[in-house]
Amino acid sequence: MKVVAITDIHGNAEATKRLAEKLRGDFDLLLIAGDVTNFGNAEKAGKVLEPLLSLGVPVLAVHGNCDGRDVPGLLEELGIGIHGKRVELKGVGFVGIGGSNVTPFHTVWELSEDEIRGILLKNYRDGDVILSHAPPKDTKADRVHSGLHVGSSALREFIEENQPPLVVTGHIHEARSVDRVGETVIVNPGPLFRGYYAVIDFDERSKKVEGVELKRL
Repeated sequence: MKVVAITDIHGNAEATKRLAEKLRGDFDLLLIAGDVTNFGNAEKAGKVLEPLLSLGVPVLAVHGNCDGRDVPGLLEELGIGIHGKRVELKGVGFVGIGGSNVTPFHTVWELSEDEIRGILLKNYRDGDVILSHAPPKDTKADRVHSGLHVGSSALREFIEENQPPLVVTGHIHEARSVDRVGETVIVNPGPLFRGYYAVIDFDERSKKVEGVELKRL
């Protein structure tokens, strides 16, 4: 399964148009790890997503902490939202966590560590992929410019205990990276509004990541 992973579009419709033109028909699944808008509403999110949805490839998405209050509802209406639930595609399970762990900035969608843990405990099955806007703590994916690690401790603990094959995340723009915690591969594609995305080769039979490429438009 060839998976394209993007995150942190922040309302940049030009970036989604360019990505759609580049990828047309050449992948099996698109994962969107949140912040479709920059505090924008569902109408704005719809316009941003339109070029990607027109490709006819399955899309799974979660909202980010900077998406407007009505954006999760739009993702549900479009049939692509997986926040707080599990869906299965081609024999692979995907569990979604939208928003972020608590930030100092009081953004639109923030979850306590207990809420994040609860979503995972309720939905995760062995071998599932996790799509989370917030990255796990103490990884390359959650390190800000100052060097601090600001990701979710609950997600980190869950990864250590359950070893999901793949976690796709975002939120921390400067933390574009591929990392590992045990057998778990963690991918922060980098923000699409800056032209970044990732291509992941995922074997749906073995439930293993075969390769990751960090790319730029």
